[in-house]
Amino acid sequence: MSDSEPELRGAPASASDATRVPTPPPTTDTDALESLAVLFQDSTEEREIPRKQVVSWAFWDWATQPFNSVILTFVFAALYLVSDSFLPADVASLPDDSPVKEAALADLTSGYGLVTTIAGLLILFLAPVLGQQADRRGSKKRWLFVFTMLLALAQFALFFVYAQPVFFWYGAAVLAVGAVISEIAGVNYNALLVQVSTPKTVGKVSGLGWGMGYIGGIVALVIVVALTFADWFGMDTSDGLAYRLIAVGCGLWTILFSIPLFRNVPEPPPSAPGQSVGFFRSYVVLVKDIARLFREHRPTFWFLIASAVYRDGLAGVFAFGGVLAAVAFGFGPTDVILFAIAANVVAGLSTIIAGRFDDRFGAKAVIVFALTTLVLVAFVVFAFHDLGAVIFWIGGLILSAMVGPAQAASRSLLARVTPTGMQGEIFGLYATTGRVASFLSPAMWTVFIAAFGSTIFGVLGIGLVLLLGLILLLFVRLPKRSAA
Repeated sequence: MSDSEPELRGAPASASDATRVPTPPPTTDTDALESLAVLFQDSTEEREIPRKQVVSWAFWDWATQPFNSVILTFVFAALYLVSDSFLPADVASLPDDSPVKEAALADLTSGYGLVTTIAGLLILFLAPVLGQQADRRGSKKRWLFVFTMLLALAQFALFFVYAQPVFFWYGAAVLAVGAVISEIAGVNYNALLVQVSTPKTVGKVSGLGWGMGYIGGIVALVIVVALTFADWFGMDTSDGLAYRLIAVGCGLWTILFSIPLFRNVPEPPPSAPGQSVGFFRSYVVLVKDIARLFREHRPTFWFLIASAVYRDGLAGVFAFGGVLAAVAFGFGPTDVILFAIAANVVAGLSTIIAGRFDDRFGAKAVIVFALTTLVLVAFVVFAFHDLGAVIFWIGGLILSAMVGPAQAASRSLLARVTPTGMQGEIFGLYATTGRVASFLSPAMWTVFIAAFGSTIFGVLGIGLVLLLGLILLLFVRLPKRSAA
């Protein structure tokens, strides 16, 4: 957003608005596609959203992305927790190609995968119910604060993961708990999107958040790389101290940059003031709401299904990109890190830019274009992989440029078709359905590599998941105004 744009405005009020009879607030039975104006707090009237609120909301993505990019993806988990630092001394001293050492490292990897699976199941069962509770009580921002602070505490707890085998399960458990906390916090954060946007700006605002997240994560990663090259200024980093300090730094980062949201973004009103539903009773309500969603808001229901598939494909692009670069294209550690930085910068900038196309052409159009490009480029990278690193750099950066826009547009599209008063619950289901389908990309990646005996064939597996998600999305019928 430019400096000449001090605020975001909704649609201007019509002359008849002053004399119209007020309508009662909608319930969860209200048709989402017939009440988009109410969903965005009656945006048929002139509504001003201070620029400060929009930027403050987007900064939460910046604040929490280092947990994903530095802790879970590139540094703490990948380079430290599943390394020989957590093997018995006699096994760790063996050559890297020793079958005994390889088997021991595989045990660490599978153990980490086990706790990650358990974390996914917790998200599956907790996210929609906690989102529903936040909707009813009007406590989205309050719970976002609680889970953001818990996420920071989880990162602080990683300081006590010493480089000794006895601490492996503790470290894996803390990372898994952190992943659960991060996902549940994201449910409440996404549900606040309608609080800081209008139907005309929701795509741009969503894209800004995703873009800020990518860029924030990569800035944190660059700082880590700089400290590593500086050899931590001569500090004794034995016993994993460097990685443990990185975790503490990410926790402080989360607290510092999340402050603007809690200071400047207002709490939405409750969807059911005065109504109290117990935690376990919420599951009964959830089942009824899903059935009602299928009957009365079917586009939202089918979009959740389609997005679960293609979002897993999007996750696979980043999850296996580094492995593909190293194994199939011969990238060294430095090359992998440089590509990771470039890929995240490209993804962040393209996401911010694509947000404006979202508001102009519709979120579904952006997603379809991005997925189509992803599928085509994936097959091009596979077909021309003999060209070496150059095809991976070109194709990989194009893929990165499409992932962010597809993610951001998915969030804005869901905000547009969510029934009024169900934002927290629906975004909880959004997190849940994503977890339900999270096995697709790893499974297809593994099956294709096992079947053809070469890592490059994993690209085809990811491409087919994206293609399936694209086909499912094309069959989701959305009214034109839901993407306008």
